[in-house]
Parts: sequence; C-alpha cells; structure tokens
Amino acid sequence: MGKIVFIDFDGTIADRGVIPPQHVEAVREARRRGHRIVLCTGRPRSLVTDQDRALFDGMVGAAGGYIEVDGQVLSDRRFPAALGARVVSILDAHDVAYILEAPDAVHARPSTPARIASLMHVDRDEASTGRTGLDILGALQVADDLKAVSFSKVACFDADLPMADVASRLPAEVGFLPSSLATLGERAGELHLAEVNKSVGMRLVAEHFGVDEADVVAIGDGYNDLEMLQEAATAVVIEGAPEPVLATADLVVPPPERSGLVDAFARLGLTG
Repeated sequence: MGKIVFIDFDGTIADRGVIPPQHVEAVREARRRGHRIVLCTGRPRSLVTDQDRALFDGMVGAAGGYIEVDGQVLSDRRFPAALGARVVSILDAHDVAYILEAPDAVHARPSTPARIASLMHVDRDEASTGRTGLDILGALQVADDLKAVSFSKVACFDADLPMADVASRLPAEVGFLPSSLATLGERAGELHLAEVNKSVGMRLVAEHFGVDEADVVAIGDGYNDLEMLQEAATAVVIEGAPEPVLATADLVVPPPERSGLVDAFARLGLTG
C-alpha cells in the first residue's frame, strides 16, 4: 500500500482559491501510483467545489470537524446548540464580522458581506465567480438572527477588539486560532470546538484506509495545520509559513504560485 497525504487547501494546494493545473496533475499522478491524497482544510464542505472535491480520495473539512470519504460521512461535529448561541451573542456584542460555517452552507448577518469585501479590497461581483479566493461572498446565506444556526466553525474578519481578547470572553469549550489571512491582522481569527483539529480527522481517515502511521504525510502552511503536521510521519511546510509551523517541517517547498506541490511530490517519491 502507498502513502496517504493530507493537503491543506488555501496557500498550499490552491493559489487564491484556485488549484493550479500543475497541482491537479501531480495529485492525479500520485493517485495513479497507488497513493491516497486527502484534502485537509479549514474550509467547510460548502466552500469546496464538487470539481475540487473529486480530485481527492476524501476530505477532512472544517479543520477536522467534518470527514467525508467515498461519499460517506464519517464525522460531522457541530457546536452544541446552547454553546453556538452563546458564541453568536458574544460575537454580536463585539461587532464582529463573522461567518458561521457548516457543511451545507455558510451564514452571516446582512452587514457582513460588505464588510468582508471592504476588508479584502475586492469587488463583490467578481468575488462571486469563485476565481479570486473570495468565493465565500457568493456563497453566503444572510439572516438577522443567527442564534439557531447549526455550524462547525467560525471565521472572524473584524471586531471592536483584537480577536484574542474576544475569544478570552468565550466559554472554555471554544478554541481560537489567528486568521490564516495574515493581512487581516489581530482583529481576525478562527473559532472552533477546542477538542477538534485537523489531526483528529487525519487519524480517522488513515484508520479508515488502513494506512500505517509511518506512511502518513501532511502538507500545510498555517496555524490550523500545526496538529496535522505534528501528527504526520513526514511534515511538509510551505515557504513563508509562520515560524511555529516551519519548526515542524521535514521538508520546505515553494508556495502554490510556484508549483510547490509538484516539488514536494517528486521529492517524496509520490510521482517518480
């Protein structure tokens, strides 16, 4: 049996939301050679296209909260209703521009899409095409009251305080990570169930396929990749990643705009 490779999406396999053709071919070639390639992303299923999902043997989404293999859902972890409502109340109290991410949809308040577009300096009509990495704006479902929404994770883009301070006001069951979009600064971040991370999903998928621990590879570039990289027998990190992430690396490769995944797969012997 070959190796199993867990790959982050944004900034790792995808460049601004789009998987380069060279990366598509590298994944297909590795799979032809008998290796399992699994998408392991912070994005929910609802923000990964059918075409992109079809490229992989499976998907770990919501940074470990959602797992799907061969059309079978192995795990779908959501915030308990009372905890979710408490989180939403605190975020609203601090004027946070946030989205609630679930496998079937992403949800936001009516004012949020314009705030995100302004923060990211993009045209909302262009973003809705899904070719800019901001396809989230075209997928949002908006409502005034989000307290009853079921969700796996929260992406926060702006707040009246640094997001670490807002997170400190949340219940202990909620974990916090800096945003994977470093340009948004300290008033952005991600909220997740504290016991859920990418390594949780990674272990479940590896067990599902019966892959030995020594044959597990992880490739990533952000803070939400740390546990995944630490868990893997071989950790591959993208150039320019934060220092704590780079510290886990067995191998460092270029970013997706320079076809780094092609380099990684070749050096790991996945594509010959």
